[in-house]
Amino acid sequence: MNLQVKLGKTVALLVGVLVLGMSGPPMAGAATRSAAPAPITLTAVKDTYASQASPTRVHETYTWLSVCAKTCDGKPGAERRALAGFTVAGVPAGARDVTMVLEVTAARTTDTTVSASKVTGSWAPATTTWNSLPQYGPALAEREGLVNGAVAKFDVSAAFTGNGSYSFGFTSASGAQGVLHSSRSTSGKGPRLVVTYTAPAATPAPTATPTPTATPVPKGPLPFDLPTAKTLRASSHKVFAHYFTPYPLSLDNKAASEDYYTRNYLNPAGESGKHAAYGGLLRDRPLPRAPLAGNWQLQDMETEVRTAAAAGIDGFTVDILSLTSQNWTRLKLLIQAAEKVDPGFTIVLMPDMTSLKSDAATLAASLADLAKSESVYRLDDGRLVVSPFKAEAQTPAWWSNLISIMNSEYGIKVAFVPLFLNFSSNASAFAPISYGFSNWGNRSPAQQSGIASNIKLAHSLGKIWMQPVSVQDERPNQGVYDEAGNTENLRTTWERSITGGADWVQLTTWNDFSEGTQFTPSVHNGHAYLDISSYYLTWLKTGKAPPIVRDTVYLTHRSQLAAARPASGTQTKFMTPRPGTGAPRDAVEILSFLTGAATVNASIGGTAENYQGRAGMQVQLYPLAFGTNKVSVVRSGQTTATVTSPFTVKQTVTVQDLQYNAAGSGR
Repeated sequence: MNLQVKLGKTVALLVGVLVLGMSGPPMAGAATRSAAPAPITLTAVKDTYASQASPTRVHETYTWLSVCAKTCDGKPGAERRALAGFTVAGVPAGARDVTMVLEVTAARTTDTTVSASKVTGSWAPATTTWNSLPQYGPALAEREGLVNGAVAKFDVSAAFTGNGSYSFGFTSASGAQGVLHSSRSTSGKGPRLVVTYTAPAATPAPTATPTPTATPVPKGPLPFDLPTAKTLRASSHKVFAHYFTPYPLSLDNKAASEDYYTRNYLNPAGESGKHAAYGGLLRDRPLPRAPLAGNWQLQDMETEVRTAAAAGIDGFTVDILSLTSQNWTRLKLLIQAAEKVDPGFTIVLMPDMTSLKSDAATLAASLADLAKSESVYRLDDGRLVVSPFKAEAQTPAWWSNLISIMNSEYGIKVAFVPLFLNFSSNASAFAPISYGFSNWGNRSPAQQSGIASNIKLAHSLGKIWMQPVSVQDERPNQGVYDEAGNTENLRTTWERSITGGADWVQLTTWNDFSEGTQFTPSVHNGHAYLDISSYYLTWLKTGKAPPIVRDTVYLTHRSQLAAARPASGTQTKFMTPRPGTGAPRDAVEILSFLTGAATVNASIGGTAENYQGRAGMQVQLYPLAFGTNKVSVVRSGQTTATVTSPFTVKQTVTVQDLQYNAAGSGR
């Protein structure tokens, strides 16, 4: 990674990822196909909302639905709740694997969490007020964050009992107001209910005693129980995430519909059109949030620390691009955030030698200034960890001088952990001054055969090894990408880190959207890659794979074929596979974590598929096909997990986008 690679990119706020069919034999693991009945799409027959601040007011004529909690209408303790009713018809008797997905379109971007529940009791928009609300049941599904104009989907399949009337209620657990289009909106984007099912079996099953409807299994964010931070941090194995300061959660504290990411990085015409040739700088962005009051930059850094810590990560290795300007300010804010919200979360200093041109004394002074914080990472013996990116840009003698200055001028002993772009060529020369080693690594499973030998070489020289673990890599402005094979590269780098005996792990990267390598929750991957990494992180730190306690499935796929090109002539520069990477793959991957054997039902571009899932982790591939992808897990007649990808696979595309999108059933 160099400075050119790291600066700016544009994350396309796409909401589609469809999967194109392939000619020839099916991919390994593909099950026999059967035609699926067309989905039944129903518009709301009634909807409204009620406000606790105005407990007798009727909102029958309003063109929006409002939900919020804690403080609404400026009144502490006030709340708003919404309702939507549907009439389900056309589902044949004996239909199998029925799913119901409630779809609403946001009329405002906000970071509130919205829950959908089944509602019992009669109600009518003309008479419903806060004082006459019907009974809301337990939450069936929830959605964190709303994006203006985007569709939020709630899986309410657990409420299905057959054809008839259904009512659902929307609530919020946070103060930010969520605003949704109602059925009276002129946009025509009122609530919808999409019902899908598998046709009844041709031969009726033997008569059996009816089984009572089972209580839905509560959703958890992870397929396992994450140990406490105290337990994880007690391990000698450390996991850091590479933080890249050019891409914080927000660049200007504006609503997502008009912020800098949307206007300039995701937009091919952004920044005066300088990214038009390659379709825009970025293809993804951090999850949007509403504008904040006060010191919003510090608040955002606090959120990033909390998010990483909640996933079990020990700290950030922060790419120090400069010793002044905005990137330096963001680094100091990140350290301040760690101090404030989680003193146990540490910041590893990583000077970027592709961009820093200062002399050793100047760099030493800046590192010493940062080291005043207790949140900056030190070993148990007090040595400050310094891990420069592309350490070979300076000689061992140059670094030895810096280490000496740190000790003599500032009383700081250094544990030097150089990160190389070419490890094997530099290991011996740097060994005398180093505590450990690392490298930047590759982003394709086809290039991960050297992990074990790197770890072995580092250990033979008496050094610890920090292994890079990665998801993928796509760089529109450089015209290159790596074939990650869905989650194969992520799983391969994690598994070889564990089996090879890596001491530390660096997730590359937390948020470098310009390289498409982000683990941080984003528009196109949600929390999926971070959640999968929490599983392996626990394995690394505890010495054993954690037991699966709840069924969870993850879907990954591109939104276009690898060979697709935009229909218009605006984009002229296209990404091609990096030399040595794997062959381009057009596939939908189902990654399941199951507590026991179960039937996994999938719809791949509208075509029904199914296979017998086994306990533990399992991977299943299907050819990419145009349309929507979804999957559910069924055991003993009960649906225990389900996920529908929010990304549609499209035949006609506007820009080339070769990232793998991800969605999980746990969030």
